[in-house]
Amino acid sequence: MAPRLLAFITRPTTRHIIINTLGNYLNVFFTALFALILVRILSPSQYGVLSVLLGIAYVLANVLDFGTTATIYSYLPPLLEKRSTNDLYRFVKSTFYYQSLFSLIVIGVLFVAFPYLDSVFFKTGAPVWELYLTAISVLLFIWQNFITNCLFAAKRFLKANIYINLSNLLKTLVILYLVFMKTVSVGSIIFVFGILGPILFFLFLFLEKKDLIFVLMKSGVSREEFRFGYTVTYFFASQFFNLGLRMDLFLLSYFQLKADVGFYGLAQKIILTIITTVISITQVLSPSFSNVKKKSEIVPHLKTGFLYLLLPTGLFILLMLTPDIIFKLFFTDTFSKTAPITRVLAIPFIIYAVGNLPQLFLLYTVKKPRPILYANIVFFILLTVGCYYLIPKMGVFGPPYAITIAMAVSIFMMVIASVLEYRKMENDPATEKIPTTTPATAATT
Repeated sequence: MAPRLLAFITRPTTRHIIINTLGNYLNVFFTALFALILVRILSPSQYGVLSVLLGIAYVLANVLDFGTTATIYSYLPPLLEKRSTNDLYRFVKSTFYYQSLFSLIVIGVLFVAFPYLDSVFFKTGAPVWELYLTAISVLLFIWQNFITNCLFAAKRFLKANIYINLSNLLKTLVILYLVFMKTVSVGSIIFVFGILGPILFFLFLFLEKKDLIFVLMKSGVSREEFRFGYTVTYFFASQFFNLGLRMDLFLLSYFQLKADVGFYGLAQKIILTIITTVISITQVLSPSFSNVKKKSEIVPHLKTGFLYLLLPTGLFILLMLTPDIIFKLFFTDTFSKTAPITRVLAIPFIIYAVGNLPQLFLLYTVKKPRPILYANIVFFILLTVGCYYLIPKMGVFGPPYAITIAMAVSIFMMVIASVLEYRKMENDPATEKIPTTTPATAATT
């Protein structure tokens, strides 16, 4: 038992997952630390303005991804394996070029319309220069996300997390300096988070890979490398899923449950913290699924993925079994209602954790994002309709049941699509021996 456990721990995949998970949680720690510092030095109204402006920047950076994250994970690992530098550089530069081009168009419109939108909708009352600073930060966030995804797809998890968290450390020091100098304002914080942070990240990359950057600048750009159909299809699929996950909170607010929305929102944050583990694991598994070429390799990769995804599954089950006293210890008696909500809300995300496997297969192995789009549309509709009918009857305990049904149906659709795609794949040539490696060793390739 001990040798097998040691072999499991020393696998490259396990090492990458540990590094990436620790890096992601360290990033969460810095986010909490920033909030802890800022709520003590900004007034509630200032913190509200900062939250709205940074929220706009983060949401737009996510939307303007345009699905390129999936494209990078799907096509970059095979190019790295082929060691075709010309194709590799052309793919990276072309994807970066077209994503930046489309993003600049949207950000340009935002530049023009932002003051008007703020006056009629956001109503932050922030100076125009702070609005423009927010718009510029969107582009820098997009570029940082692009480079991070390229590093992850190349399995440079340690390097990417060092860049990110070293940048977080320096941002913390700058904020503490501003506090000491008593020059903290909404604008200065946006500059530190949205401008200085990404620039520090780029600087770390440039210092180590400056030769590679100059080579990329000389590479050509090909429109075909952007893979518009694949990219846009997954973009819409991800937006339906992300919007669906927010509809429960939106509809709870719509039905004016007030305090219950706060209890539910806190339960959501607990769930999202564990989802960080799921994301860390799938980020590591994605390049491996992209490199699968033979039908015989699929089942070993699925078994290995299932093995790793048992970790967040176990965490969700553990959350369901957590006694009330633990919740009261962290969140006080005031939020005692959060405990039962969290337990019920954990049920659908047990399904979600393992349900990432068919999505990895469809998106990266067979490169068919359309079934994911259909499944996520169904997920959005079922969750929205379910919440609309269950919230008036069950209050905050209605949405978890709607999410469970929606999640189960959408994942079942992806499983069926995966089985059909698997059957379509050609068997390995008769002259080629089926690998006798165990799932453990197959996943380390």
